[in-house]
Amino acid sequence: MMSGAEIERRGILLVLSSPSGAGKTTITRELVARDANLRISVSVTTRPKRAGEVDGQHYHFISGERFDEMVAKGELLEHATVFGNCYGTPRAPVEAVLSAGGDIVSDIDWQGTQQLEASVRGDLVSVFILPPSMAALEERLRTRAQDSAEVVRARMAKSTDEMSHWPEYDYVVVNHNNDLEASVRRVQAILAAERVKRCLLYTSDAADDLTRV
Repeated sequence: MMSGAEIERRGILLVLSSPSGAGKTTITRELVARDANLRISVSVTTRPKRAGEVDGQHYHFISGERFDEMVAKGELLEHATVFGNCYGTPRAPVEAVLSAGGDIVSDIDWQGTQQLEASVRGDLVSVFILPPSMAALEERLRTRAQDSAEVVRARMAKSTDEMSHWPEYDYVVVNHNNDLEASVRRVQAILAAERVKRCLLYTSDAADDLTRV
């Protein structure tokens, strides 16, 4: 190991995707609560706030007109329309954290992940969260009581298509019922491994400066 080395690391954009109800949002929040160097990417959305949600914490709730403006100006790293509502990842705050060596976690769908694959692949680590079964997924959607029965049916109808995209991801984690802790630890292990395999920028008395390419 080199002595006297000064190591700088560019951050990681960790993306978690899953069908609705499979646990990506819960796992994301647990990761951030346990890791001081991990920040959550707060998406913008045009959908109405749900009970208990806080603007700027869970989402930035904006109008359709403002969303269209952000798309037109290139202010979003990715964006998609899901069940009639628009979602997107603001570019500026993510790039600021990554440049400073911090890590960002975001829970977005497969459409958004595909866009990130095309635009920021060098920073991206993608994880797909699968439910243990379709029956378990439907039970989670019904018991969380955030959506009407009609919306639950629509989400279940779309889940098969969403889950067909898991082979496109770097990692896959099955989030078993009553075992959230195991799922969080698996994603923590993925993050720990990715942090030490990233290309680094470092300087030392014993080596020439190396710059990430």
